[in-house]
Amino acid sequence: MVPVEFIIKEGDENLTSHSGLALIGALLNRTGLAQRADSIVLPGCQEPRISHGDILKSFLGLLCMAKPDYDAIEEFREIPFFMESLGIARCPASPTLRQRLDVVRGAFDGIIKEESAKLIRSTAPEIGTVTTSKGERAPLDIDVSPFDNSKTKKEGVSRTYKGSDGFAPILAYLGKEGYEVNVELREGSQHSQKNTPDFLRETIRYAKMATDKDILVRLDSGNDSLDNIAVCIDGKVDWLIKRNLRKEKLEDWLKIAQEKGTQSSPREGKKVWRGEIYREVEGYDKPLRIVFDVAERTTKKGQALLIPEVEVDTYWTSLADEPFQTVLLYHDHGTSEQFHSEIKSDMALERLPSEHFSTNSDVLTLALLAYNLLRLCGQESLREDNGNLTNRAAYRKKATRRRLRTVIQDFIYMAGRISFHARRLYISFGRYNPWAAVWENLYRGFMAPVT
Repeated sequence: MVPVEFIIKEGDENLTSHSGLALIGALLNRTGLAQRADSIVLPGCQEPRISHGDILKSFLGLLCMAKPDYDAIEEFREIPFFMESLGIARCPASPTLRQRLDVVRGAFDGIIKEESAKLIRSTAPEIGTVTTSKGERAPLDIDVSPFDNSKTKKEGVSRTYKGSDGFAPILAYLGKEGYEVNVELREGSQHSQKNTPDFLRETIRYAKMATDKDILVRLDSGNDSLDNIAVCIDGKVDWLIKRNLRKEKLEDWLKIAQEKGTQSSPREGKKVWRGEIYREVEGYDKPLRIVFDVAERTTKKGQALLIPEVEVDTYWTSLADEPFQTVLLYHDHGTSEQFHSEIKSDMALERLPSEHFSTNSDVLTLALLAYNLLRLCGQESLREDNGNLTNRAAYRKKATRRRLRTVIQDFIYMAGRISFHARRLYISFGRYNPWAAVWENLYRGFMAPVT
């Protein structure tokens, strides 16, 4: 069968290809972002013709469509739905958007993060927890992820530990769903532990604004520092931090493991010892617990080794879980790599838009809020999608987390028809739209008053 030949014509209907911005606008209306931003006086911008709130909401709209580029605003300036859905009085031009963000220089940083945390608390269906010996804990995963900005002359771009030129921001995610609670842009060559205690202290504060659940901080070996443990103790949170062996010898740990660990043999030619020791540390009243996971291989890929290979992983922790369970809890920390990927690829943010370091820092902070707006849409849609909704898309299986790319494709870029009747704006969807019922339920829920 040959394709049908369509006749092309222009119509005067008011159509939109990004109906999901109405969801974003409804969520933003639950925050005090615009009002708090408008109260800030920026240098050289005492009486702006376009308010700070309109600038922020305009760029957030672009970020939620995976268009982190100043020039992308031009195609939406003449589209009423863009401004109506986000609650924008005046839409800025590309130069205005760029110039305003250049003078922000972190002035909105605390406001954005606080409003984001409050929005998570008021709107998130739940904060996923992990089970520990001390009860349920909300994981707080903190990690550095290089952003490749090679072949650019942007301020702060330098060699990262991945071997590419770019930035090395540190990011923090709360819960198994991965709500982002803090971010800090860093130069590519900056060591991952530099300024981390202050960042950790700030992150714990934002996490406690987002949830009342007990928190478990998880860090990798790049942040193996007693300073971080001290911050966790002061913040009254649990911790699980992979240790950096530094100058410790593998043979010494193998001996400790053989003496104090429990041995298992997952396959021929491999022995594994897991256990715990306690170590006195200067400045701490009680010895700190170290969980070890030591493996010795005498064969590899079916070949006998002349010298056995020894692998050692050790962890600082405040938990009392069995060593094997502790190791599994740390391995779950690797999920944060998927969250990094969603920011860099799904939101197209790996290559930041400005030549100025401070502006890129502000963009990344705004991206934190945009990320959470999309995440809230995805998680709330799962509550509908996994329920008894009769119009649920049959090809969608039950899930625990919806990737941002899927949220953008299925909800943000949903085609709709805008009409005006009886002094009210209406939006309607096509007959064969499998997500229309879910979208409507999301919108009604987001527009409901915050209790």
